Amino acid sequence: MRKKEFPTMPRRRTRTLRALTLALAAVLLVAGCQSAIAQQQDSATRSLAPGQAAPQGGDLRVGVLGDMSPKTFLQIGTGNLAGQVVSNVFDTLIRYSRDDLTVRPSLATGWRLAPDGLSLTLDLRSDVRFHNGKPFVSSDVEQSLKAYLSGPWTPQFKRTAAAITSYDTGDPHRVVLRFAHPLSNIFDLLDSAPILDAQTLPALKAGKAYVGTGPFRFDSWQPNSSLRLVRNDSYWGGRPNLDAVTFAIIRDQQSLYTRLRTGQIDVAYGLNYHDQQLATQRYGFKDVTFTGAEAQEYVGINVTNPALSDVRLRRAIAYAIDRPRIINDVFRQSGYVVNLPWPKWSPAYDAGANSTYRRDVEKAKALVAEHGPVPPIPLDYSTQGVDRVVAEIVQSNLKDVGIPVTLIPNDQTQQASKLIGGKFEGIWLLQHAFAQFTPSTLAVSAYPFNAAKNSSNYINPDYAAAATAAWTVADGSSPAALAAYQKLDDIWLRDLFLVEIGVVFQKIATSSSVGNVDWDRRNQLHLKDTYLDTSGRNS
Repeated sequence: MRKKEFPTMPRRRTRTLRALTLALAAVLLVAGCQSAIAQQQDSATRSLAPGQAAPQGGDLRVGVLGDMSPKTFLQIGTGNLAGQVVSNVFDTLIRYSRDDLTVRPSLATGWRLAPDGLSLTLDLRSDVRFHNGKPFVSSDVEQSLKAYLSGPWTPQFKRTAAAITSYDTGDPHRVVLRFAHPLSNIFDLLDSAPILDAQTLPALKAGKAYVGTGPFRFDSWQPNSSLRLVRNDSYWGGRPNLDAVTFAIIRDQQSLYTRLRTGQIDVAYGLNYHDQQLATQRYGFKDVTFTGAEAQEYVGINVTNPALSDVRLRRAIAYAIDRPRIINDVFRQSGYVVNLPWPKWSPAYDAGANSTYRRDVEKAKALVAEHGPVPPIPLDYSTQGVDRVVAEIVQSNLKDVGIPVTLIPNDQTQQASKLIGGKFEGIWLLQHAFAQFTPSTLAVSAYPFNAAKNSSNYINPDYAAAATAAWTVADGSSPAALAAYQKLDDIWLRDLFLVEIGVVFQKIATSSSVGNVDWDRRNQLHLKDTYLDTSGRNS
């Protein structure tokens, strides 16, 4: 078959036109990007005057890393989108203040703890309906806490929920919880466990329906793309300012940063600390620090590893780590160095104890010499976030004192699975939460610390007794509770089945058109009062 022949331009002229075309395209692309960025940088900043009503309407676009996982819907701290759904589609019975552990009303308007600490009476709002129109009543509290306990989820406060022995729901607007023993952290559970609709519970467990009483209704979810919530006009706490919230599911931090800079999202949740600093200090985005929701960066240690079973080697690790470098360089000073898990406002915080282990290379070398030759120790870290950089610093620090380390990267799911199952072979890097709750919670609910079963495979009857003593007092700030926290501190500093590095703050960056962002102790956004001034928004 003969090919058709077409007249052609001279080769030199073709190259010239192609170059001009590419140059023009590049100019248009750069101009477009610069225009978008300039427009974003120039977005109007309009602070609300006292008494001024917040702007109404708008669809807030929130960029988040990671998709929703129905399997971990009630699991705190997994970093997925489920937490944002829990905090905006559902309500809890009470909410903690962000500044301290003061209990504030939500679906419960009042509460009375019995003098012996064995029961708690909660008065419930009578004007609340689920999104499907069903009235909220006391039996919903019972069904929700039983569902929290029975699964299929594995929320961290299960042990506290399991200590509730009976529910009195005879009055539809009052519920009485009775306990097997006093529970110093009962309000931690009530601040965290969402109230679920019993009728749609099977659909919730299947990931097919999300029916709560919260300020937003679940609208749609496109896996790997976006999730959308719409305003609940009948919300008992008042009509939300926003029409809707769209969570853009973004796969990596670089894309998150680019989308914020180019005005494709209004809020970036999960920037690395370098980009957070760049966006807020150079390019005019607002920095929001989640005070009261601190996390702790730490090195966990499997004490059944033959080398790490020797506490001298664990102490060498504690002396070897350069904590200030990690806090200053990696977290850009968004935190502070500690040896114990407590944030500064916690009733268990002890400033003096936090200087027990500082970087001392010679002392660490001496401990390694006492131990003898050390085989390579595997160090597992998550590939999401900043832990790769922290892992490299820790690896270098430990090499300095004679402890060879092999880095093991894991995706977030693998890292979480190893943590829950206690499957790390050597040491690992992660952040833990729960020190921002009642101190007893850490030792009875958090995977790295749980005295009954922890990720380090550390077993000690004295530790279990101290954890129980802290948990089974009615008042978590009483002298008896503080004495129990002190025993836990002594054991952590002595046996070092994990080594704390520092308290760090979660941050988000927002465009200047966003106001009144709220959050809770689990680093979850609460957007009921958030507003969007769309007059200066790039869309």
